[in-house]
Parts: sequence; structure tokens; C-alpha cells
Amino acid sequence: MFFPGTTLKYTQLLLNNLHRTSIKSSFQRKMHVKSIPMRWGTGDNYSYLLTDEPTGHSWIIDPAEPNEVLPELEPLAHIEVKAIVNTHHHYDHSGGNSTFHKKYPSLPVIAGKDSPLVTKTPKSNETLKLGKNLKITALHTPCHTQDSICWYVEDSESGKKAVFTGDTLFTSGCGRFFEGTGEEMDIALNKILASLPDGTVVYPGHEYTASNVKFSKSVMPNNNALAKLDQFTSQNEFTTGRFTIGDEKLFNPFMRLSDEAVVKATGVTSGIDGDVMDVLRKMKNNF
Repeated sequence: MFFPGTTLKYTQLLLNNLHRTSIKSSFQRKMHVKSIPMRWGTGDNYSYLLTDEPTGHSWIIDPAEPNEVLPELEPLAHIEVKAIVNTHHHYDHSGGNSTFHKKYPSLPVIAGKDSPLVTKTPKSNETLKLGKNLKITALHTPCHTQDSICWYVEDSESGKKAVFTGDTLFTSGCGRFFEGTGEEMDIALNKILASLPDGTVVYPGHEYTASNVKFSKSVMPNNNALAKLDQFTSQNEFTTGRFTIGDEKLFNPFMRLSDEAVVKATGVTSGIDGDVMDVLRKMKNNF
């Protein structure tokens, strides 16, 4: 049972889901990630259901729109949600906390200190257990917001790895520096996230890939990996869960601050990488 009190019939919703093209699932041997698009066409957000398959124990990450998220969860009779989790406090990520808490008051809210109704804020690099096989590390990445946390997941059975990056890292892009600096984003992307294994699959908070690619091409016009991403994006509406940290190092200008093309585009030839990051983000803001 997923939640107590579920009233919708599994078969009805299963038939409905067969006609929904918006839901993409990425299956791994023991770690299952279900992406749930929300606010499509306006905010293009993703919520995620992370499940340890042997036990069915799950986290629901950034379920900002309960009316869109709950119908996708209720037919999943084999799972048991153990926590509501946020990547940061912005309403389009944490706006569903109140509704979920009212419906299921026993569920903890695991998030940064500024999220609504938060009950647990792990320390940076603190590890949590989900089900039998999943170890989850809280990576504090302040910049977009000061309470931003990326959730790094390791499956002890399959060896699969994933990271939920919220609005810190997007495919070929990064979030705005609403509460931080270029130096902080440089640390978040190029020290913390770049240190993860290259095979770590990235699950960002928004589907911004198409617009990010346009900007990235203006900065790195001769990047072969970026050309391949451009082709993929032109043929696929949903790109979450299809690329890795290793891929980002190849086609994301915000993770290639020493690339000659990036240096040339920004005009920053001296100083620290945080200076390049600041100029690059301002260029993206005005693109």
C-alpha cells in the first residue's frame, strides 16, 4: 500500500496512465526513479519518486503540485513513501509540503532549513538510508538558495548512482544565483558535483535543456558533445535522467570554466573561476 486511505482503483488509473505521455520512468536494477512533470508549459518542473525496489520504500522529491503528483502515485500499490523531500525552499519545489503534510502527517519533511514544515535538515555529507539498498548523501550546494541540497543516491546492490540537483545543476546549465555568488556556484558544480563518479545519472529540477543548449552553443560553438545533445534535445521533449555527471563535464559551459571557448566568450583572462562563473551566468541571464 502506498498511502492509507487510497480510494482510486488501480486498474482504472493504470488504463489512464497508458494514455499519458508526460510520465517517463528510468528503471535501474534495484533503484527506480519515476519522473513526474509538473506545471508543464509554464514552469516545466519535475517531481521524482525514488524507490528502493526490494522494499518499496520511497522518497517523493519536490512534489510542488499535489494535484498533478498524487494521481501518479496512488496506483503504485507496491510502494510506501517514507518522506517528503525538497531540494530547496522555492514554492515550485516545496509548495506541496503543506498538502502532503495535512493528508499524511506522519511523513517527515526532509529539506533545507527554509522549506515549509521541515522536520529534518541533514548536515552536509550526512548519509541517510532508504529501504534495503539505497544510501543517500545530502550535498549542501548553497547559491541558487542558501538552503539548496543535492541528493546523491548509491545503490549497494546494482552499483547504480544518481543525483537530484534541483535548481543547482541543469542539463548544460545551472540555476540563477538568487542567494549566492559565482564562487559558491563554482564550488557547487566544479568541486562538489564534479567529484561524483562520472556515471552518476543527473535528475534536475526543470526541463530547461533546449534553452540551455542554445546558450551553450553561443559560448562553445565547436563542442562536439554539445552538438550531440542539441540533436537529442530536438527529438526528445523529456531529457531528465538521460545524462550523467561525465556528460555535463563535456557539454556544460558552467562546468568548463577553463575551456578556451568559455574564457574567450566571457573575456575573463585572470582572476578566479568564480569570476568566470559570474560573467557566464550574467550572459545567460541576458541571452
